[in-house]
Amino acid sequence: MLRKMLEKDRKRLNRKVHIRKNLSGTAEKPRMTVTRSNKNLSVQVIDDAKGQTLAAASTLEKELKEIRPTVAGGAQLGEIMGKRLLEKDIKTVVFDRNGYLYHGIVKAIADGARKTGVLF
Repeated sequence: MLRKMLEKDRKRLNRKVHIRKNLSGTAEKPRMTVTRSNKNLSVQVIDDAKGQTLAAASTLEKELKEIRPTVAGGAQLGEIMGKRLLEKDIKTVVFDRNGYLYHGIVKAIADGARKTGVLF
């Protein structure tokens, strides 16, 4: 299967596996993971101990359709995710960049969440 994947995707998958060996979310400090594509952005906060998604935000949602997958859109999505976390009394998370490089959209999502008061 890995042979058929593009080299770029294979490298990201290797980084993702390497990161996830040491990263895990708990009820006190859940894991905030980012997924991005050319068309959409998605952020989830997951409690790995229970295997539950505690909160999520995606550009596939009807009210967030206007957010584009750009740095500015990533910052908006991060702020929305931060507000949803604070509504559920989640103040600290572990950031999982999901194998993506920490710059551009991924960094904007993290900064947007930090702006609302979420710590990581």
